[in-house]
Amino acid sequence: MPRRLTILGLESSCDDTAAAVVRTTQGAAAEVLSSVVLGQTELHAAFGGVVPEIAARAHAEKLDICVEHALKQANLQLDDLDGIAVTAGPGLIGGVVSGVMCAKGLSAASGKPLFGVNHLAGHALTPRLTDDLPYPYLMLLVSGGHCQFLRVDGPDQFERIGGTIDDAPGEAFDKIARLLGLEQPGGPALEQAALQGNPNRFAFPRPLLDRPGCDMSFSGLKTAVLRCRDGLIATQGGLHRQDQADIAAGFQAAIADVLAEKTRRALRLYSAPIRYLCVAGGVAANQSIRTALQKVSHETNTKFAAPPLALCTDNAAMIAFAAAEQWPGRTPDDLTLAARPRWPLDRTKPSMLGGGKKGAKA
Repeated sequence: MPRRLTILGLESSCDDTAAAVVRTTQGAAAEVLSSVVLGQTELHAAFGGVVPEIAARAHAEKLDICVEHALKQANLQLDDLDGIAVTAGPGLIGGVVSGVMCAKGLSAASGKPLFGVNHLAGHALTPRLTDDLPYPYLMLLVSGGHCQFLRVDGPDQFERIGGTIDDAPGEAFDKIARLLGLEQPGGPALEQAALQGNPNRFAFPRPLLDRPGCDMSFSGLKTAVLRCRDGLIATQGGLHRQDQADIAAGFQAAIADVLAEKTRRALRLYSAPIRYLCVAGGVAANQSIRTALQKVSHETNTKFAAPPLALCTDNAAMIAFAAAEQWPGRTPDDLTLAARPRWPLDRTKPSMLGGGKKGAKA
């Protein structure tokens, strides 16, 4: 393995088109030489959520621009790279295909090795990028469509301790924001509304806290919020701004409480070897959830690590870094690399959400 690796990463699994250049050097912390993210919020605003076909087309139009800007910011050319990494799944298949095809073209044109990276591995390895943490550590990966506890023992060694059996918190945030008439993306809008709300006004449930283990469920919480909203509309003829804020605050508090308690349980399972509690993924940007997890970390005498906000949401720096981490233990992919809509990290555990022709969901 070269002492120093410089890798271009591409990410297009949902609605953020991204490219980044990361450099790793033996015995030193990794460097993010550039990170470019072009969002699509305006393209999807009128539809109340991400439209896969629109997202895929935007990725195809913007990926080369992102790559050009990332290389320019890093003051590098393609010839200066050691490899090209790309999210090969899981994600919206049209977007993943766009990224994979772009990466294949760059690899073929430059002769640089190609690495298909699991998007979830990018999130799970982010604490190594940002904080240079040693293995093993406990990771709460809580992104838009995923929520799971992972014991991370190496660049490609992930043990799933628990996860959601239905909606992920990110999905629930977006759906509740739509129910309340808040703007999309729903997570930031709901968090902002909650700042003005009373989290104790409504008694929302904390699902599965009455059962052992680290699995989670948020579908029932979502239904409780829907019934609360409909009840207010029926009795007072509409939803007032304070109602929105109070529901948002109560919902957010319920999510934070569930994640905090399930994290305590996960840490108890591995209390001896685990010294670090980490969180990553888009929902990790929520300050209320971060605060709840920091409290758990303090209670359990573990060190807490969370990426800066720019590296919580989808980005290509984590993809480039994951490829660098996995470089010693794998061979490069060839031009038959396929995009995968589903790609579980822990391949030894049965799927939590069922499977199908496309493979296990999580």
